[in-house]
Amino acid sequence: MPRWTEGDIPWNDFDPARLTPDHLKLVKAASLTEYNAARYTQYLKNVFAGDDDFALTISEWQKEEEQHGAILGRYAEMADPAYDFAATFARFQQGYVIPVDVSRSVRGSRVGELLARCIVETGTSSFYMAMGEAVQEPVLALICKHIAADELRHYRMFLDGLRKHQPIERVSLLGRLKVALGRVRESDDDELAFAYHCANEPGIEYDHRRSNTAYGALAYRLYRFQHAQRAVGMVFKAMGLDPQGWLSRRAAHWAWRKMQARVSKQAA
Repeated sequence: MPRWTEGDIPWNDFDPARLTPDHLKLVKAASLTEYNAARYTQYLKNVFAGDDDFALTISEWQKEEEQHGAILGRYAEMADPAYDFAATFARFQQGYVIPVDVSRSVRGSRVGELLARCIVETGTSSFYMAMGEAVQEPVLALICKHIAADELRHYRMFLDGLRKHQPIERVSLLGRLKVALGRVRESDDDELAFAYHCANEPGIEYDHRRSNTAYGALAYRLYRFQHAQRAVGMVFKAMGLDPQGWLSRRAAHWAWRKMQARVSKQAA
């Protein structure tokens, strides 16, 4: 069961004067991707068929992810009474379809799948950590703090699974690197861009480039260098590399420059 619930949130402390429109846009988009966990769960259960312990773990993960989406959706409706979370999620789910009828990971191995999930959780934990520190509205700050802690725990869960399967499958460092780079590049795929569009661009046709650029600029504006450095270290750790070595430090500076470039591109 989730370790916290909406009953732990002091909703009456909501202060709309301290919430920026840009932060609300991110909340709306995040509510959709978090609530979409059921389809990912089915996919993962297919990939890890026969591993009953992992199936139970994934079911608990699903409950926590869906709770994140529901709470963010409730917050968005409170901040913007015109926002209809259920209707928006239905539109998002109809337009963004995840293929779940598979028996093997699209990453080529269970190790690859678990590594990809570690990278996803790295991104979400760093995002909510950065957002929780950036926002001034107290209810949203607390929600982000709770979600960031959950996502970090999910990262460790997938990392434990990766370490369990690596001695069995023995995926090479090069193979793990290819998976990691591929999943990082997928951060620009349709999921976040389409979620941003559904939540924040009513009445206009979806354009991936426009929505992706807008979302990236708002999200990366939250980050500070320490968030980028932490995220890169987590990715390196999942790949089996030194998370605090010289290569990790150089990669962190590269990632930080890329983030700032995304922000500057939108501002130009």
